[in-house]
Amino acid sequence: MKNVLLGKAMAIAAITLLLLLGLGHIADLVDERRQRQQEAQWSVEQGQAGRQTLLGPVLHRSCTEEWDTPVGEGAGRKLVTSKREVLLAAVPDQLTLHADAALEARYRGLFKVNSYAAKTRLQARWADVATLQPKAEHAGSRLQCQAPVLMVALSDARGIRVAQVQADGQRLDVKAGTGHPAYPRGFHAVLPAAPESGAVQADVTLELVGTGEFSLAPVAHHTQVELRSDWPHPSFGGRFLPAQREVDQDGFRAEWRVSSLATTAPADVLRGAPLCPSSTGGNEPEGGCIEAFGVSFIDPVNPYVLGDRATKYGVLFIALTFVTVAMVELLKKRRVHPVQYLLVGCALVLFFLLLLSLSEHFAFGLAYAGASTACAALLAYYASHMLGGWRAGLGFGAAVGTLYGALYLLLQMEQTALVIGSLLLFAVLALIMVLTRRLDWYGLSGTLNGRPGAAPPASEGQQ
Repeated sequence: MKNVLLGKAMAIAAITLLLLLGLGHIADLVDERRQRQQEAQWSVEQGQAGRQTLLGPVLHRSCTEEWDTPVGEGAGRKLVTSKREVLLAAVPDQLTLHADAALEARYRGLFKVNSYAAKTRLQARWADVATLQPKAEHAGSRLQCQAPVLMVALSDARGIRVAQVQADGQRLDVKAGTGHPAYPRGFHAVLPAAPESGAVQADVTLELVGTGEFSLAPVAHHTQVELRSDWPHPSFGGRFLPAQREVDQDGFRAEWRVSSLATTAPADVLRGAPLCPSSTGGNEPEGGCIEAFGVSFIDPVNPYVLGDRATKYGVLFIALTFVTVAMVELLKKRRVHPVQYLLVGCALVLFFLLLLSLSEHFAFGLAYAGASTACAALLAYYASHMLGGWRAGLGFGAAVGTLYGALYLLLQMEQTALVIGSLLLFAVLALIMVLTRRLDWYGLSGTLNGRPGAAPPASEGQQ
């Protein structure tokens, strides 16, 4: 009997290792599908437009200063002309942006990618553009300047659909590129006159498309942004969160108000700093890049993220189920063959594969309900024969269904998953201890080894 008990324990251990190997393959499959989803998003970004960061409008002007320097003495003396080029820039004092972003889903096979079409209006005002007037650094030099240029830079200019610019009420011709060496992608318009000082008012209308995220660099001394969208699951990020936001099932509305007292973006633009790598500006600007803020149009229920999290609980599922079967063996004295352990474990592992495949075609909640119901019903039917009765089978199926319900609760409550999981494990342990509180383990060992128990039954006071 001792050899039989040891052999069964080793068989169950081997079965558990095989099931863990199966879970590992399913986890690899989840990672592969998630990677393919990222490739689908990259494909849409390459074919349409990527994550958009908007910078501007900003005024800039190219100037050249030439001067003559005498070289040599006497008859060999001559004048050598030297030249320097300077790029002057002026950021707005006031910048107001109003944008409406409508989501347009794109698909690559089974994979959905959130792209958007945004209608944007920017109103900028410069109180004084005297900074666009160059100052000579050499006596008697000659200064030549091109006309001032109003530019709007984007991280992906392929997303521009319509761009219109008005300055002081006059419609300007819009041309590709910004004319600025640090921000080449975007568009620009040449101002009809070169104001030496005074205020300039600009109105820019822009329609653009992008994928996943939209953000803005607060380049003005006072920046105010209002963004509306029909997407009900925004994720606000970057260096500044909205001052006000409203989110409901029909979409969201958010407002930002940023002062140059709180950001270095205006000064960074004037020195030609690059945009931050992330369209939302990142948590910390890297290498003195221009910080930004914005919104990500995320899917709150990503089947591959939830599938990966669910698979990580597979070990716990197998352990708790095998413990339940073992408790039935002990308490009901019903022998269960290792092959039956294997079949029950295969049903548990198959649940995660069913969940992954169904979630690619249906909503995650519906896919979860279908996979868990199918597996719980199968296990209830099988357990009714394995445990010797429909009542025992239904109880086993109900226990497995409770585990599935607990797992779904853990997946939906990411912030409290640890405390809920800990409480559930404590409850399972407490239940096992209560059910086995009268069990004579010495007697059980003696019976399995074909001899009486080595210790007498516990007295009433020890129970």
